[in-house]
Amino acid sequence: MGHLQTQRAATTSIDVYARRRAELINQIGEDDIVIVATSPEKSRNGDVVYQFRADSDFYYLTGFAEPDAVLVISPGRSQGQFVLFCREKDVTREMWDGRRAGLEGAMELFGADDAFPIDDINDILPGMMEEKEKVFTTVGRYPDFDAQLLGWMTKIKQDARRSKQAPYEFVDLNHILHEQRLIKRADEIFLMRKAGRISAAGHLRAMQACRPGMFEYQVQAEMECEFRKGGSHYNAYPSIVAGGANACILHYTENVDPLRDGDLLLIDAGAEFECYAADISRTFPVNGKFSPEQRALYEIVLASQYAAFEKCSAGHGWNEPHEAAVEVIAQGLIDEGLLKGSLAEVLERQTYTQFYMHRTGHWLGMDVHDVGDYQVEDNWRELEPGMVFTVEPGIYVNPADEIDPRWHNIGIRIEDNVLVRRDGYDNLTASAPKTVAEIEAIMAG
Repeated sequence: MGHLQTQRAATTSIDVYARRRAELINQIGEDDIVIVATSPEKSRNGDVVYQFRADSDFYYLTGFAEPDAVLVISPGRSQGQFVLFCREKDVTREMWDGRRAGLEGAMELFGADDAFPIDDINDILPGMMEEKEKVFTTVGRYPDFDAQLLGWMTKIKQDARRSKQAPYEFVDLNHILHEQRLIKRADEIFLMRKAGRISAAGHLRAMQACRPGMFEYQVQAEMECEFRKGGSHYNAYPSIVAGGANACILHYTENVDPLRDGDLLLIDAGAEFECYAADISRTFPVNGKFSPEQRALYEIVLASQYAAFEKCSAGHGWNEPHEAAVEVIAQGLIDEGLLKGSLAEVLERQTYTQFYMHRTGHWLGMDVHDVGDYQVEDNWRELEPGMVFTVEPGIYVNPADEIDPRWHNIGIRIEDNVLVRRDGYDNLTASAPKTVAEIEAIMAG
């Protein structure tokens, strides 16, 4: 039961984190302070804890992957503006739980100007908050830490022996920092490409391994083995490996059923690499050959994704890829007799939502549903270079009396990760096969 590595990832320089902190400092005042806690460890059962993963905002600004840590950025501090509170070195605990950076490592490996024991935070941090005007923090994310902050504020105010001024305002850091995180820089794009390649290799292995009679979890094991071989320590989210009717459950994660000859298998899974996520969906026939009905709906979904791609360059509105995908899906369903009426009628009445009920994408980055607003002043925001998001149209046909049984329980989703460029887009997960010809050739081989 070890923790994550204490040393920073070799692919990301400490200068990168310093630049991120500098960019944040430019948006706050000289007399303000930023305080961000990492994720708390959570008990799973008995004396077992869930595998620890650092808070995304905290890691984005520090690269520090250990639990029990707090970041402080104090622009006006004479001894240095970047301070880490973290665990001290402890030979006995490290023998049981894994290595720690310690106070010296926090400074040498992660560039902290100062480092203090996390056990001393109650004595030290209130003094750092004195005479500050605003405290920028991730309000509401960790209630226990919010209570600590309020306690420190109260301590400053009630200390009658001092004439120090307590901060007069807590400010939610999320909007400022999340707008910064929304635009990916070169170092982040590098990691996201890597996550995409690892994930694509896993999906390819799933196609190669899949056979009728296997269980969903067995295909999952083949795929996630490839994730680990590629350098991903864990998934970006729980894998969806859904055969047959299970593919019509959008967030199906039981992954326990046998795979039947003649069914489709929908896999929605991505690897995380150095805290950056990939998010890929692929759908393919368990026996390696699409039926006519499966192929017809699959080609509609694929065409809708290509139509969405055409709206993914800078200058388009966030909703334009979704609108483009919806039009293609709606017309395709009309052509196949699954929807009645004209395209205009289907779009106006939104009857297509019986078969396509989710959005076509979401931001992607350190979180699989990454941070950033989709609207600005009630308008869909304009796409800008450096934004990364998913494009994931789908069709799901649950059984109904009015639907010909030959279409029943067909669930299809095709998802890729797109980087917005000034003059177009870049598909970061293009190496995952998805045309009918590619899939059938791979599975035949």
